[in-house]
Amino acid sequence: MKLVPLNDRVVLKKLIAEETTKSGIVLPGQEKEKPQQAEVVAVGPGGVVDGKEVKMQVKVKEKVIFSKYAGTEVEVDGEKFVIVRQDDILAIIK
Repeated sequence: MKLVPLNDRVVLKKLIAEETTKSGIVLPGQEKEKPQQAEVVAVGPGGVVDGKEVKMQVKVKEKVIFSKYAGTEVEVDGEKFVIVRQDDILAIIK
């Protein structure tokens, strides 16, 4: 099965948070919590949404940071994805 987002929606696959730093230090409890990072899996066509022209600014395979409580989590073929509006994406990681 394939997810095809509509309008200004974007399908994301969350990236796994690292539990150790690059130097090998293990991060305890609260230190593990990172901004919500994900990879873009699919992008909707944009168009007119709520009376405004929306141009999609993200592309497939880009890594992004999105709002913590945004979107809808879905599971397809055993894989977990999050579907968010483009407005819920805060930044593209370069």
